[in-house]
Amino acid sequence: MAKVRVTLTRSLIGRPETQRKTVKSLGLRKRNSVTELPDTPAVRGQLHKVSHLITVEEIKD
Repeated sequence: MAKVRVTLTRSLIGRPETQRKTVKSLGLRKRNSVTELPDTPAVRGQLHKVSHLITVEEIKD
């Protein structure tokens, strides 16, 4: 299964609560924190919602 590596590149200070909860549900806490997630439609939707705060790299197995 393909995965994506997500890095939080922008701060959550001053962001709406929905964006903060989305970032938390992706497993990101502080700036520059990184997680690897499965590449599913649900995860892609979350990534799109906070795309201005993160960088995404595709990992091919």
